[in-house]
Amino acid sequence: MNQRTFAVLIGLLTFIVGVAIAKVTLPNIWRTPPSPTKRDLQLSNYKLSGPYEHENLSIFLIHGPDQPNAMLFTPLQEAMDRKLVIVHETSDVNELAIENVSSSEEVFVQAGDIVKGGQQDRVLAVDLILPAHSGKMPIAAFCVEQSRWQQRGLEHADQFSLSENMVATKDLKLATKQEASQARVWSGVATAQEKLSSGVNGDVRSTVSESSLQLAQENHQVQESAAPYLSKLSSIVDEANDVIGFAFVINNKLNSAEVYSSRAMFKRFWPKLIKTAAIEAVAEHSLNEKNEVVPIAAVGEFLVVSEQGAESLNEVTKRTHMLKRESEKNLFFETRDMAHDGVWIHRSYMTRF
Repeated sequence: MNQRTFAVLIGLLTFIVGVAIAKVTLPNIWRTPPSPTKRDLQLSNYKLSGPYEHENLSIFLIHGPDQPNAMLFTPLQEAMDRKLVIVHETSDVNELAIENVSSSEEVFVQAGDIVKGGQQDRVLAVDLILPAHSGKMPIAAFCVEQSRWQQRGLEHADQFSLSENMVATKDLKLATKQEASQARVWSGVATAQEKLSSGVNGDVRSTVSESSLQLAQENHQVQESAAPYLSKLSSIVDEANDVIGFAFVINNKLNSAEVYSSRAMFKRFWPKLIKTAAIEAVAEHSLNEKNEVVPIAAVGEFLVVSEQGAESLNEVTKRTHMLKRESEKNLFFETRDMAHDGVWIHRSYMTRF
């Protein structure tokens, strides 16, 4: 038996024992007695709590320790708002140039971040650590606005103005991170617009640019429909001081999870993450699927099993490496900082169906 097989068996055994213990002995972190569907679950590395629910969206919080010497990165949205980062148009649909002009702050770009402006809105395709005084660095991207190739309104055509949204459907996440297909991204944008229009019972396409996913997600009906989710769920991370990630379920169907190397880093990314999950819930709301309720043990199993599978490595830059493991049902991505002994800083888990 090789070392990896042994490690996998130990991990699964730990999970099974953890589930059994969790059902009877784990301490309750809730202020009021939990309902039968609300439990704490202890895994080998994480503890789960939840679900926290609003309509068709259920959130499970992932608790755990900070990684040793975990660094605190500035999210792309904040960096662009503060003019610390410039995203340059290159006239290449599938590659942009990104530059950190800060003298001290390091920035973390997350795959799925949308940048607005340029000659057409784009989604960034990879995680990227952007060091201070980085100079212009290439970054893979996909178009999420098919029809435009010119300045829009008062925006700059040579650079991008902000990054307030992420792609907000699982199909688009898969098209961006797994399939790396521009055609699939365009198809996913059209489907997302259709679903959002159905979810809000109105056309979300902008008259300024009908094909823009960014403008569709900015649509006032979409924002109004997402607001109750945010009002109910945004504050759930304030109840514990060890939350490093979350998993979410829409229409009683497991979707994905995001985990970070520290609670401080997770909290900086949380507002954008919960907003994206809320918009996806709006998009899927009209489907009214009748799936069985996802128990917390199934979420734990999803996290454990997703970390297995065929492994490949993408060297985004000399500093940023992205490990991928894929199986028939799940995908796992781990972003590593090679300037600090390859420590992981972000983990992303996705169901494929």
